[in-house]
Amino acid sequence: MTTELADLSGRTVLVAGASSGMGAATAALAARCGAGLILLARDADRLDETARTCRAQGAGAVRQVLLDAAAPDAAGALATDLADAGRIDVLVNCIGMNIMRRAFAELADADWQQMLRVNLDAAYNLTRAVLPGMRAAGGGLVIHVSSTAAVRPDPSGAAYQASKAAVRAMSHAIMEEEWPNGIRMTTVMPGMTDTPLLDRRPTPVPAEKRAAALQPEDVARTCVYVMGLPARAHVAEILLQPAIR
Repeated sequence: MTTELADLSGRTVLVAGASSGMGAATAALAARCGAGLILLARDADRLDETARTCRAQGAGAVRQVLLDAAAPDAAGALATDLADAGRIDVLVNCIGMNIMRRAFAELADADWQQMLRVNLDAAYNLTRAVLPGMRAAGGGLVIHVSSTAAVRPDPSGAAYQASKAAVRAMSHAIMEEEWPNGIRMTTVMPGMTDTPLLDRRPTPVPAEKRAAALQPEDVARTCVYVMGLPARAHVAEILLQPAIR
């Protein structure tokens, strides 16, 4: 993977989950590359902070959208909100959550439903909202940030693994339908990354293990690398892991 950053000037990137972690890092790096940005999250104060960072990094333009992407009406609400936004070239979905009581033996039905709603329904709603515009424009790129848990058993819990695997499967399935329309779908699957999600683990992560984890900027650089590829190049998925485990 090249270390040279892509030139994203003239392109509009929608980053969902932009208020922290991988989403905030991806937005900031895309801004540094000259992209115009639409930042989506639920936390207004933290979204304002990301927007300030992106403007300081040289973003072409920054628009903020306060929305729960997992809500049942989110796809329609987002499509309406973005009706005057013009072409969206890239969607990067960084929305995700996990729970403390994640072992199957103690998993509550409500937590199972919440995990599917946040991790899978949000990905579905976001994709559904942007695809019509991408079809009309003759192309586009959708990047879903999933997890290595989508392909490798680990202690992250049945609900988390099921939801992240479903995002990966959905992305592949949509690509099979949409490639004639010039739309590319990429699933980025990071391993342990030093984000607030680590604070939701049942057992605290030791400092030395956290220090060896991926950083949000590593995931951001991966997403921007995919954005910088020519439209003829399709990356179906990327498995990104810490070098030291």
